[in-house]
Amino acid sequence: MNRLERLVLDRLQAAGGWLAFDDFMSMVLYEPGLGYYSRGGQVLGHFPSDRSDFVTAPEMSPIFGAVLARQVAQALRATGTHTVLEFGAGSGALAGQILDALNHEMGVLLKYKIVEISSALRARQHARLARFGDQVEWLDSLPDDIEAVMLGNEVLDALPVKLLHWDGNKWFERGVVGFDSSGEARFSWSDRSTHLRPPFDHDQWVPGTVTEIHPHAKAWVKTIGERLRRGAIFLVDYGFGDSEYYHPQRLGGTLMCHRLHRSDADPLGLIGEKDITAHVNFTGVALAAQDVGLQVLGYTSQARFLINCGIAEFLESADMPSRNLALRLVNEHEMGELFKVIGFCDANHSFDAIGFGIGDRTHRL
Repeated sequence: MNRLERLVLDRLQAAGGWLAFDDFMSMVLYEPGLGYYSRGGQVLGHFPSDRSDFVTAPEMSPIFGAVLARQVAQALRATGTHTVLEFGAGSGALAGQILDALNHEMGVLLKYKIVEISSALRARQHARLARFGDQVEWLDSLPDDIEAVMLGNEVLDALPVKLLHWDGNKWFERGVVGFDSSGEARFSWSDRSTHLRPPFDHDQWVPGTVTEIHPHAKAWVKTIGERLRRGAIFLVDYGFGDSEYYHPQRLGGTLMCHRLHRSDADPLGLIGEKDITAHVNFTGVALAAQDVGLQVLGYTSQARFLINCGIAEFLESADMPSRNLALRLVNEHEMGELFKVIGFCDANHSFDAIGFGIGDRTHRL
């Protein structure tokens, strides 16, 4: 076993031999110096040859950030704020794209703040964004009072989830044990009775169904919502509303791992060496935001959001290779439909966000 595996095994034994999956996921992704996002490995990139595991929209095409900046600019003006706050800024690509666009369009010196828990990714961001000088600031913790337009691109999917298993009669919480049936040290699944239930219940659950619930995502949204005094929030991620997320045909849930641009469904193998994600339940996100007084600005597909914000203009002036990459952002069979955008604002500064002007799906949450 490597150091992380030994540490998880020690934690398991200290907890009585069983860890809820969200605790396990938190360790293998974020354990300081050892977890997937903390170990200093190459996470973002285009190909397995660069030892990366996945690519995000701003890495795929700079047009993504340039278009998103139009929505950010409108939100800054509408809420009277002068700061952008990004969570989990990856390589810094999105921050650079938005700063370039806003510095040109708005003509004012904006402050761009980043909350990044990965020291390895923070180092990459420092190098990439050095040209902006003190316009960019890194925060070690979330401010108590926030006046800003907040952004999160593929942040929610990386938050730990709880796993539930339906055996045909009752629900169990799925956790991890450190020894298999033969007594060998190896991570495997183990279920325990629980009072937990999916938020969208129905009488069509198929025996053997495994699904996720998202207490950490809801808590995160509530925290940033409680601290938002003036501004807006835009979150981009892959996921569904309740009725799609918990459809009876989705027997295996959405939990997925990514390594070298290949996907698998085994989070117990090669821990610390691959990403673990789950799709976002956007209904739960919206309800959590409303619980702390935020207003929903809109909810739609990434394709519709980018089209509303004027991506067609950027495509017209782009060369063919750049256009082909940017089209992956809106094509339905790639990122355009699976990825969604949801927006919120504080209770006193609602506005008609351009990204949701046509094709708003808030009624489907």
